[in-house]
Amino acid sequence: MNRQCDLVLDPVTTTGVLSAKLWIRRGSSADPSGQRGGHQLLSSVLSRGCGPVDHLQLADLVEGCGAGLRCDTHEDGILVSLKCRDVDADRLLPALGWMLRQPHLDEGQIDLEKELSLQALQRQREDPFHRAFDGWRQLAYGGGPYGHDPLGIAADLEKLQKKDLSDLAANIEKDGSVLALSGAIPDRAHAQLEEWLGSRMHWPDGGSSNAEAGQAPELTLRQRPSLGLQPLATEQVVIMLGKAALPHGHPDDLALRLLQAHLGSGMSSLLFRRLREEHGVAYDVGVHHPARAGAAPFVMHASTGVERAELSLELLIGSWSELMEITIAEVDLNLAKAKFRGQLAHGSQTTGQRAERRAQLRGLNLPDDHDQSCLSQLDLLKAGDLRDAACRHLQSPQLSLCGPTQTLSTLEKRWNSSGFTAEDSC
Repeated sequence: MNRQCDLVLDPVTTTGVLSAKLWIRRGSSADPSGQRGGHQLLSSVLSRGCGPVDHLQLADLVEGCGAGLRCDTHEDGILVSLKCRDVDADRLLPALGWMLRQPHLDEGQIDLEKELSLQALQRQREDPFHRAFDGWRQLAYGGGPYGHDPLGIAADLEKLQKKDLSDLAANIEKDGSVLALSGAIPDRAHAQLEEWLGSRMHWPDGGSSNAEAGQAPELTLRQRPSLGLQPLATEQVVIMLGKAALPHGHPDDLALRLLQAHLGSGMSSLLFRRLREEHGVAYDVGVHHPARAGAAPFVMHASTGVERAELSLELLIGSWSELMEITIAEVDLNLAKAKFRGQLAHGSQTTGQRAERRAQLRGLNLPDDHDQSCLSQLDLLKAGDLRDAACRHLQSPQLSLCGPTQTLSTLEKRWNSSGFTAEDSC
């Protein structure tokens, strides 16, 4: 197997703090059929013994240095995070290589992590927000790679055994990995990392991307139902209205990110002003639009009470329609651009944030200067460009509702009369 690990070095003057982020390009979207949750379970046991240390010895090593180590599974990759003092790097960084290539996969630790994952899934089933989003995800992606939570599906998770995880571990570097270091980087890091992570390190030239920006393949989406209902005996109603849109780096992605800022970023955002300040119908509103290698969700969400649910839905439908019918005002466009600049700045304040963003960009096959390129394109975007992008990519949204049955029945009738159940056109 041709294993490659790209290296990104980001020296920053700090008081001896080093952040390391290892992005492995095998996330929950790569879960095999019948093994949904496999990569999340695998990532949870990577730190439960690897290389020459068992789980207790690894914990003693990390905690004895006052460091932090964790693994998180996302749709597009597994992220291993290490934060430590630079003087402890030569003791701790080798563990990243052990976790990547020499995991123990002890059956006792697998059973423990499996039980914790099943408990987390049970808590999600009791949460109206998670139920609503799971419902929307099924509408948008069905059984596709993005069609389940990274935690997996309980029925699949219960059946996973050590052999299944061993097979996943054997292919974990099939699509390569990225190691990003930010902070006080040891002088000999370049040479030592080749030793720590193996002789098959790949050193890219000049930080160039592994693929053209925006060329990450979109998921193939079939025509799906436009409405999903998740009955739950509660006084709360969660509304999620959205569309599976674009991969991160697509030429129109910047326009959608400005729409996200306009709609859902801060107390000056359209949804906050409209649903909370003007009508007082929702206690939580926002827009979910994460960075993905494939068609990312662009989802408006609102949490409200049963007596105000119909008006909340009405306002969300109206706000979505406006994206394609009305060109936003110049003052709103400038505010959205200012928010976008602020988000990029706030997202690179710490060494951990800097390393994670660099690992994520390489992991998604985007160039290291992607964010700077977006900033340089901001002034070229006009209000009409945002409307045109919405027309191209946000037609025919899908609605997921969670709440009491009677309220859902009322909201279903309102949705069926909205006109969104048929193909839209600008």
